[in-house]
Amino acid sequence: MSLTAPRTDVVRRAEGARVFDSAVLPPAGHFVDGAFRDAPDADRLDVVDPTSEEVITRVAQGTAADVDVAVAAAQRARAPWARLTPKERSELLHAVADRIAQHRDVLVMLESANTGKPVSVARDDVDGTIDTFRFMAGALRATTSLAAGDYAKDHLSVILREPLGVVGVVTPWNYPLLMAAWKLAPILAAGNTVVIKPSEQTPLTTLKFAELVADLLPAGVLNVVTGLGPVVGEALAAHPDIDMIALTGSVGSGRAVARAAAESLKRVHLELGGKAPVVVFEDADLDLAATSLRAASFYNSGQECGAACRVLVHESVADAFVERLVAQVRELVVGEPAAGEDVEVGPLVSRAHYDRVLGHLEQAVVEGARVAVGGGAAEGTGFFVEPTVLVDVPATAACTVEEIFGPVVTVETFADEDEAVERANGVRLGLSASVWTNDARRSHAVAARLDAGTVWVNSHLVLANEVPWGGFKGSGYGRDLSIYALDDYSRTKHVMHNHGR
Repeated sequence: MSLTAPRTDVVRRAEGARVFDSAVLPPAGHFVDGAFRDAPDADRLDVVDPTSEEVITRVAQGTAADVDVAVAAAQRARAPWARLTPKERSELLHAVADRIAQHRDVLVMLESANTGKPVSVARDDVDGTIDTFRFMAGALRATTSLAAGDYAKDHLSVILREPLGVVGVVTPWNYPLLMAAWKLAPILAAGNTVVIKPSEQTPLTTLKFAELVADLLPAGVLNVVTGLGPVVGEALAAHPDIDMIALTGSVGSGRAVARAAAESLKRVHLELGGKAPVVVFEDADLDLAATSLRAASFYNSGQECGAACRVLVHESVADAFVERLVAQVRELVVGEPAAGEDVEVGPLVSRAHYDRVLGHLEQAVVEGARVAVGGGAAEGTGFFVEPTVLVDVPATAACTVEEIFGPVVTVETFADEDEAVERANGVRLGLSASVWTNDARRSHAVAARLDAGTVWVNSHLVLANEVPWGGFKGSGYGRDLSIYALDDYSRTKHVMHNHGR
């Protein structure tokens, strides 16, 4: 079977249909100290539309010197920003959320055009961004800690929560605006200033965000430097005047940031890759599982670190489950975002990633996996890969342990609970997992044994700002979302008063 033979029709936009209005593009320079700074044309990077493979615009290619300027601006702004009361910072973050909501359609348009996301996915991202800022705006006014008291005789202890200072942030290409919000909202809420580097492939909504809120935040509180990871990201991680570096990205990027940060002993916050096991027991609702995985496995074209990408199903129901899953996958609508609201799966983000995912599919077949549906590139322009289900997957195959990060689900079988748990935990990543069973006791017991930061029961990829997100093992450390993120981006100080008389 040829993996590149087209078997999936890609829904294309009508001739003349508008992808986006170029008038809404943000300025192409770095955003530093409250204003955009132009970059020479020779020092710019192409931003490519993954549906047409055409250049949308070009943005500044930052240097270590650009990072120095941005960090200096953040340093100047840190003390006044930290001195604001929680109420004052909260009101500003609410104003940021309001501004995003006012320009929701523009941000949806830009995110979809830059990443290839279906419009529904881009809309969810922008709505999630708004909610993230609203949640943090409220949460920063209700932080808790150990009660003040005499824990040593005649000495009153008071626990203070303080900002860290300047935080450097590196965000990924799969959720450009949303991942920026997951970092920026708690960082700013906790009283820090920030320098953020968006992915060079998908910088447009981060730059647009900076443009939209420029008049709301004091100059220097938010700074954006675009460019390459080995240059700008490295400079942020190594910079002696940055107090913490936070990254969402690949395991390799996490290692590089942690190594660079080690010299200055700065804090590191890493949200890295995932290889989420989906453990389906013999008593599970197979229809519910298959329907749920239609979204949880292929949302954002599978370019999702929590995607339900590795199914472990009990051998007694494997055939019945695969039949249901394949039926769901065959119904997925693959297409250009501008083709309409029905599109569920868009292209991959870049030519390099497209080639990488196709390489994984080729290797999987060589190692013995069988393609149940999909299996290769879709026909025509753009970086489209067919939604794919691989079955009869050997336990040792690379596709069962390596993060493919595309519209690909592998299916393996197991004989008993212990085997399922052992194999689910037998990868270096531990971001998320799910358990599918109608046995309440089993659901609690298995969830407790799975080595993942989030475990769903009879669902997958459901998130809320009130609960934390983050992983174990190679998936990194630190927590996004919830009050735990506020804790990550602040420090505790113990002040003890001798009041003996």
